[in-house]
Amino acid sequence: MVFSKEEGSSSYTLPPYPREDTPLLGKAPALSSNLKTFANIFISIVGAGVLGLPYSFKRTGWLMGLLMLFSVAFLTYHCMMLLVLTRRKLESLTGFTKITSFGDLGFTICGPVGRFAVDAMIVLSQSGFCVSYLIFISSTLAFLTNNETTPVFLGFTPKVLFLWACFPFQLGLISVRTLTHLAPLSIFADVVDLAAKSVVMVEDVFVSVKNKPDLKVFGGLSVFLYGIGVAVYAFEGIGMVLPLESEARYKEKFGRVLGLGMGSISVLFGLFGGLGYFAFGEETKGIITTNLGPGVISLLVQLGLCINLFFTFPIMMNPVNEVMERRFCGSRYCLWLRWLMVLLISLVALLVPNFADFLSLVGSSVCVVLSFVLPAMFHLIVFKDELGWSCFVWDGAIVVFGFVIAVSGTYTSVMEILSPTS
Repeated sequence: MVFSKEEGSSSYTLPPYPREDTPLLGKAPALSSNLKTFANIFISIVGAGVLGLPYSFKRTGWLMGLLMLFSVAFLTYHCMMLLVLTRRKLESLTGFTKITSFGDLGFTICGPVGRFAVDAMIVLSQSGFCVSYLIFISSTLAFLTNNETTPVFLGFTPKVLFLWACFPFQLGLISVRTLTHLAPLSIFADVVDLAAKSVVMVEDVFVSVKNKPDLKVFGGLSVFLYGIGVAVYAFEGIGMVLPLESEARYKEKFGRVLGLGMGSISVLFGLFGGLGYFAFGEETKGIITTNLGPGVISLLVQLGLCINLFFTFPIMMNPVNEVMERRFCGSRYCLWLRWLMVLLISLVALLVPNFADFLSLVGSSVCVVLSFVLPAMFHLIVFKDELGWSCFVWDGAIVVFGFVIAVSGTYTSVMEILSPTS
């Protein structure tokens, strides 16, 4: 670990870097009640990943999908608590109280290398989320035109045209220096998202009763890595656990609140994925909303989800902007760098044909490292002198499991994306 004499003093502070948890307003946030902490956990985790779960259940089988989903939820919760316990240990040893983010923890334990590892994973994961948003928006809008593949203008398909139509607006949104100005739009988008997903679940219930399609229970080991990747993506939110615990008023109850939040989200995800697959069976598509029939309600639901992801895009880009500007521009606002990142993300989105396949790729690669490997590794380093053999083996097993899934899962997901049938 990187501890120097002055780092152990109460006067030592980290370099004045902005972090991924930097508040939207200048003043420090008030401490959160258990209810507010629960709500913040819910908002931090529930995102676009849930939309790919019905298709994942189609590939893995509904029972296998549920088992993987709940297993990933438990492991994610365990690794989140490893981060919390590791920070508390460091603070008790050194009196160092400025570890408020994942990057700070990496810096305190492993120095610049630790911060770089966390920064790299955050940039890749957040950029991956934004790529998936653009894929969803362009694919959904193209689906609504009833023309997803036929070129309509200068040889471009509707999906490509819709993606580039979003480009100038995203450049404008990403240019906003402070996210405070986007807060009203973000709240509106969250309300629309919750309403749209609720309508999808209700619609799934009625369709499943009517259709009663044949269902697959287990999809076999060949799709295990695919299902793990989608599930890890769906639960990604580990970068926010330390800021949330810092702002919790009753820190001794944070583990219980976090467990309740993860349990509730697991049930919600299981219902969403299961109901979607039960409704459409083997006809379930990569984006579940494209299974909805014609009609005003279906149209509003799909447009609502597109609006949510459209305005969530600049918010999810904020950690990317923070890391890139800190490393290349001395933490100064840099418009051209922000625009360059939006361009690169848009180009990647053009190359990926399937929404759910890309979720599996991001989940199997960077999200596994960020959610499992780094927390277990940091915990192992800090507690190495006092861990029993069982805890030592458990942490080591998580690290090995994470690396195996990252390598094999990434390969499998890339092959899926490059497959002619993708």
